[in-house]
Amino acid sequence: MSDRSIDRDSWWQALGPGAADRIGQVWFPVGLPGFSGTDKARRAAALDERFGPDGWRLGHVVRGSVVSPTAAIVEYEASYRAFLTARRALVAFLAETCGNVYDNEVANVWDNAYDQPAAPSNHYQDISVRRVIAELAADPEWPEVRPTPVEEVELVDLGSGESHRVPRAMGFGGSYLLQIREPDSPGFALSPAVVPVHDPTLITTLPNRDEWYHREGIGHLSVEAFWQMSKVVEVRWDRFLALGPSRADPLAGI
Repeated sequence: MSDRSIDRDSWWQALGPGAADRIGQVWFPVGLPGFSGTDKARRAAALDERFGPDGWRLGHVVRGSVVSPTAAIVEYEASYRAFLTARRALVAFLAETCGNVYDNEVANVWDNAYDQPAAPSNHYQDISVRRVIAELAADPEWPEVRPTPVEEVELVDLGSGESHRVPRAMGFGGSYLLQIREPDSPGFALSPAVVPVHDPTLITTLPNRDEWYHREGIGHLSVEAFWQMSKVVEVRWDRFLALGPSRADPLAGI
C-alpha cells in the first residue's frame, strides 16, 4: 500500500488535524547562534520573520537538558560566586575601592535584572558581581564587606576619569566605577572570559567556533564560553517544517 500524496517535502500536510496539532506543540533546538552583542535586535527580528514571534525561543543546554535562559543564568552567577569567594583580596578591593561596576556603558549600573529585553546588548557580569558582593555584605564571615546606604553618589570612572552620579551598589564602599569588559578595561580580572565555569560538566567546545571569548582569558573553560556555547535556538516543529528547502540551514544569516 502506498500514498503518493505523501512526500519528503510535505508529508505533514497529509496528516489529520490531531497530528498537526501535536506537531505544533513540539519544540526542539535547530542550531547554535553564538554571541549576538549589539546584533541582538536584528537577530530577533530575523527569527520573528522566519518562524513567527511565537515560533522560536532561546534556550541553553545545561547538563544534557534544554532549559530557559532564566535557569541557565543561575549557573553563570554561581560561577562568579565561586570565583569571588575564592579571592578575598579581590573582594576586599571591590568593597573598599569601588562604588559600582558596569559592562558596556555606565548606565548598566541601573540594571539589576538579567532579563533585558529592551537593552541593545545584554550585560550579565556586572549584575553577577553586584549580587555576590551584596550577599557577602550580609555574611558575618566576610567582615571586609559591609552594608552600604542605598543612595546615589558621585563615582569616578577608573577608565576615563569622568565623574558620574549613579547608585552605590550594596557592599561597595569606595569612590570609583569599575568597567568589566575587554583586556584594557580596568576590571578585566572579572571578565566572564576570565572567570571559570564553576562546574566542569558545563564545559563545551566546538573546534570550528572562534569568537572573542575563545581568544581572551581562559577560552572554552570560561563562564562566557559556557553561556555562548550552550545557547541554542529552539523552534516549533510546524514552523521548522514550513521552511521547506531552508530546513537544511535554518539559522542561515542569523
